[in-house]
Amino acid sequence: MRLKPFIAAAAAAATLLSMGACGNSSSSADGTDADGNVEITMWHNSTTGEGKQYYEDLAKAFEKKYPNVKISIQAIQDEDFKGKIQTALQDPDSAPDIFFQRGGQEMQNMVDANQLLDLTDVISSETKEAVGSAIDAGSIDGKVYGLPFTVTPGGMWYSKDLFKQAGISEPPTTWDELKTDITKLKDAGIAPVALGAKDAWPAAHWWYWSALRECSTDTFNKAMESKNFDDECWERAGKDVQEIQKLDAFNDGYLTTSAQQGANSSAGLLANHKAAMELMGAWEPGVLKDLTADKKEMADLGYFQFPSIDGGEGDAKALMGGADSFSCGAWAPKKVCGEFLDFLLTKDNQEAWVKAFSAPPANKEAQSAVTGDALKEALDAYNNSSSYSMWLDTLFGTNVGNALNSSVVNMLAGKGTPADITKAATDAAAKG
Repeated sequence: MRLKPFIAAAAAAATLLSMGACGNSSSSADGTDADGNVEITMWHNSTTGEGKQYYEDLAKAFEKKYPNVKISIQAIQDEDFKGKIQTALQDPDSAPDIFFQRGGQEMQNMVDANQLLDLTDVISSETKEAVGSAIDAGSIDGKVYGLPFTVTPGGMWYSKDLFKQAGISEPPTTWDELKTDITKLKDAGIAPVALGAKDAWPAAHWWYWSALRECSTDTFNKAMESKNFDDECWERAGKDVQEIQKLDAFNDGYLTTSAQQGANSSAGLLANHKAAMELMGAWEPGVLKDLTADKKEMADLGYFQFPSIDGGEGDAKALMGGADSFSCGAWAPKKVCGEFLDFLLTKDNQEAWVKAFSAPPANKEAQSAVTGDALKEALDAYNNSSSYSMWLDTLFGTNVGNALNSSVVNMLAGKGTPADITKAATDAAAKG
């Protein structure tokens, strides 16, 4: 798998929290005690199903290979993960040794705060080769601070059965076709789009994608660096989202619907055929699998790229997504850190990742393990994309990202305008 260059880049997973390895005066420089043992605790954001079991099995397999290491596991809900990790990193005595993150400005902030271990010489050359250019997602100024374990290109995930029921033979490729299909789905008594706006970021993704299609590549790239949104294309993106909202495209109660928690979440609505499509990253098939009635993959799941917008200046083949990574705290025992990251990225463990999460692996050799037409289509779009941008809230960091996400929700709630979105982002960037 070849990762295209991230646009202005430094976008579900695991963390190792130090116990005996951190703040222990009796430990050696490599984190081991007098008997050569080290104890670490894993945090991850897979709280249910095969994903949770994957990390339990991974820890046991690692302990078997490295008997001197003990790993305890803690599962943390994804929506809570960012806040918990930011708090934990303030205290090395209780902070993670190895932890999940999505890169972008947040990783830059950690590097600036001297919270991350330089992994350049910690992970093996074999691991770097297996990951390929995806390593760029975890690199800053030529140094590796995060090792990608999955790539998550975004797009539209939909029910082929519900599309067929509404008389839609092919997924839309243009904005006008999308609007036509939304009307067809409504006329068939089907909720066209599942949206979990309670969590803010799913709603903001509609603005992100519209901006990627409305703005030229040059304009988009410059804004990623300058956080200047003066070009009118950014405001047009907000108007596009309003246009979809005015079609009554979203599920009832979308402003209070969560994204991924339970059958009544937006993902649950798609998984159980109560809505026809959802805009989401490539973790979607795995999330849906845990929310179907039989806990099996959604049999009629399809994927299509976010449509091109008539008059938009963006490249129709540009994609947006993430490359989730593991980082090590600056205080982490280097040897154990490297051994664990190398172990996680082996072909066998990446193939097991694909089976558990129904998501694409970072290891190119494990890509053949991907099954399901929808995920294969997403991977094909990713491999053939003209450019690949990180999620904007990841790229911009917490302050600007939260401002963007909240302002999109406010607009949908009738408490703001498209112009307010760019103003909120600009104001947040000015505050630093």
